[in-house]
Amino acid sequence: MRKSLTGVLSLAVLIGTVGATGASAGAATAAEPAAKASSGAVAGSEAGNEDIKDRILAIPGMSLIEEKPYAGYRYFVLNYTQPVDHRRPSKGTFQQRLTLLHKDVSRPTVFFTSGYNVSTNPSRSEPTQIIDGNQVSLEYRYFTPSRPALADWSKLDIWQAASDQHRVFTALKKIYDKKWLATGGSKGGMTATYFERFYPKDMDGVVAYVAPNDVNDKEDSAYDRFFRDVGTKECRDKLAGVQREALIRRAPLQKKYKEQAAANGWTFNTVGSLDRAYEATVLDYVFAFWQYSLLADCVDIPADAKKATDEDIWNSVDGIVGFSGYADQGLQTYTPYYYQAGTQLGSPDIKQPWLGNLSRYGYQPPRNFVPRSIPMKFDRGAMRDIDSWVRHNARQMMYVNGENDPWSAEPFRLGRGAKDSAVHTVPGGNHGSRVSGLPEAQRAKATADILRWAGVAPAAVEADPAKAKPLAKFDKRLDLRNGEVERDEATLRP
Repeated sequence: MRKSLTGVLSLAVLIGTVGATGASAGAATAAEPAAKASSGAVAGSEAGNEDIKDRILAIPGMSLIEEKPYAGYRYFVLNYTQPVDHRRPSKGTFQQRLTLLHKDVSRPTVFFTSGYNVSTNPSRSEPTQIIDGNQVSLEYRYFTPSRPALADWSKLDIWQAASDQHRVFTALKKIYDKKWLATGGSKGGMTATYFERFYPKDMDGVVAYVAPNDVNDKEDSAYDRFFRDVGTKECRDKLAGVQREALIRRAPLQKKYKEQAAANGWTFNTVGSLDRAYEATVLDYVFAFWQYSLLADCVDIPADAKKATDEDIWNSVDGIVGFSGYADQGLQTYTPYYYQAGTQLGSPDIKQPWLGNLSRYGYQPPRNFVPRSIPMKFDRGAMRDIDSWVRHNARQMMYVNGENDPWSAEPFRLGRGAKDSAVHTVPGGNHGSRVSGLPEAQRAKATADILRWAGVAPAAVEADPAKAKPLAKFDKRLDLRNGEVERDEATLRP
């Protein structure tokens, strides 16, 4: 799960531009009638006309970082006090950052997680647009600044993170008392799944995008089969050619890498050497192309790598993967991810036979990307438990995968015990695959399911799911289209 496309989030993933609006941005709106109120709920747009910010800040442990204007919403960046260890809450706390895109308490709410840092600019996940609701976005624990001052890394696990979400939900449910959906892309989709597994009574539905499911970390042949058949032979050959040339020309291209490192202050203490960082970047090249790009983008790959200049090879690898990613400065932000990949989540080990004996290190494990001062031990039962639970207990859960997305090579699957759940695949889709990219009939059915789970399906959609459409209009400043992927300057990650 290594690099996130500007467009793609990953998943995970939805970063908008703050709109400069006036005081009218504070006015709550509701495009659709309110869902049926829960027992004891206060009717009306805002209880007693009390300002929503005051209600939010009255929650014990909640504090305001800033409020940003956006037309039709209130947008808050917040901190919430969380226990470092939910099993022993008296053993210390930390401040966890979250954002709230507030529309109206009469609307349903989407709980969005990227599995990484939270964006502090207004954005909407696809389910938020579909149901025209509120959105709570939570920063994953141990991603700075949401990290304890003295970090006990053993407390970074999927149950602790799910418990973070449970506490936030429990606190906000008293205000947002309509239905809730969990969502996220890539690691965020995994996070939404784990939340549902450990706290199945919290959410009314889950929409998980391009979420990998590495049940057996030692068995990764699904990735090898994927890369053998993905796209077209012409495109695969072009990508393999560039990757091979990047290793054949290791000496001249590493000279440029050293110059770039010196100019930017990059160091390579964690991975061990510039050579290891260079090869790790090159070995990510094919994976990253299919993660972020579409088959049509293969036209931009050098057609004859052997005749390409060193500059052409460098630019292609750097543009698709990014040579800064395995430097200490690139890895530092993502230490929590690599720690989790090496302790619970698992990570792919890809053979890439077209490289022959050009590779010196092979696909390097997560342990190589985490400082040695942080101990790591892999829990082989964690993902098996999640996989079994989803197969047998999924209720109102939806998975949306991309046909050409490598991270969809090991997907979540549904068993006989699953109810009112589905797995959809976007034809030709990459890591930015969304419901909007599905074939028409599937798209309408998935949209209808999301509306129904959120309790806001219009009567016409209840009668005929084929009529389902998002309740809110697409906003290019808030929303991403199918295939768009938020990207950062790190290495390949879900």
